[in-house]
Amino acid sequence: MENQNAIEVRNMSKSFKVEYDKAHTLKEKMLFWHRGNSEVHQVLKDISLDIKKGETVALIGTNGSGKSTLLKLMTRIIYPNSGSIKTYGKVTSLLELGAGFHQDFTGRENIYFNASIFGLNRSDIEKRIQQIIDFSELGHFIDNPIRTYSSGMYMRLAFSVAINVDADILLIDEILAVGDQHFQDKCYAKLEELRDSGKTIVIVTHSLGVVKQLCHRAIWIYKGEFRLDGDPTYVIDEYLKQVALDHKQEQKEAIAKGKAVHRGVVFIDRPKDFSNIKLTNENFVVEGWEISNCEEAQLKVLFDGKLIEDVKRVPRSDVYEAYQDDYAGFIDADTIGWKAFVSLKGQKTGEHKINVQCIGLNDEILSEKEIQISLS
Repeated sequence: MENQNAIEVRNMSKSFKVEYDKAHTLKEKMLFWHRGNSEVHQVLKDISLDIKKGETVALIGTNGSGKSTLLKLMTRIIYPNSGSIKTYGKVTSLLELGAGFHQDFTGRENIYFNASIFGLNRSDIEKRIQQIIDFSELGHFIDNPIRTYSSGMYMRLAFSVAINVDADILLIDEILAVGDQHFQDKCYAKLEELRDSGKTIVIVTHSLGVVKQLCHRAIWIYKGEFRLDGDPTYVIDEYLKQVALDHKQEQKEAIAKGKAVHRGVVFIDRPKDFSNIKLTNENFVVEGWEISNCEEAQLKVLFDGKLIEDVKRVPRSDVYEAYQDDYAGFIDADTIGWKAFVSLKGQKTGEHKINVQCIGLNDEILSEKEIQISLS
């Protein structure tokens, strides 16, 4: 029976030896032979997974989690310390800019050079070379040495070659983050076409929207260990929860050590500064939002220096999306916004002030916003 898996990983671990104060010359080695220090850094721990033929799978995780190392192991650029990785089918990869290219060759010469590495003969390359050049959109630059190329041009050429070598398995690292939006969109459209044609694709990316759109599965690697495998939306939601928890803990530790400080932002959306409000209304609403990395922070809304008691928290997903990276773990999309209801009963015509404060520990004002309105 034919094997339905394209990639099989079994109990695989990988570590690297990191050396400190390493001697570089013979003299240093003789004088400081006793000084060298080293430690073993465990990158991946006991990983087991299967990727079926025809699947498009994303490896997600924070920087340093081991996902790029796992991709390199799949290409056999490096080898595991224990366990095994098997691939079934022809593999092509896009892992690092310039990998497999000769700096002094032109783009055209590198197409022949790179495609031959992937197993194509000269006749096959000549049949496809115009298609490769057209997709890359490099125009006359194709006959310039690639040492003159920008990182975006490297990516264009590398991707164009990789998709034209008839591979069964395509492995892609964060390389697609390089270059302009137009060509990135073109690449992802091509990947969708390859996915629909039954190719196996494994991609490492921090673009979680692409993962949801492109991939059948997402595999989350956390601190070198297999954490979760399944539907991309579910895996990404769990991953983001952990990212928020980790960020929150890191911030707390940094603040405790004096390496960071509590901070916050408050904003008044309406009324606008210098607005006029009619006294014929019974009350009016002040709306805005507040965020802070201080869990004990309090919101205060004051009208002419008097605290407004009737304040309700409301959702603000737009603010959450804008600040979720900087304040991950400290903010909730459902409670970022606020509405304060100001009674106009007994108020006098003329100018009045609205002051909003984010108050931290020991009554420290982390952020403050003030506007002036007039009642008539």
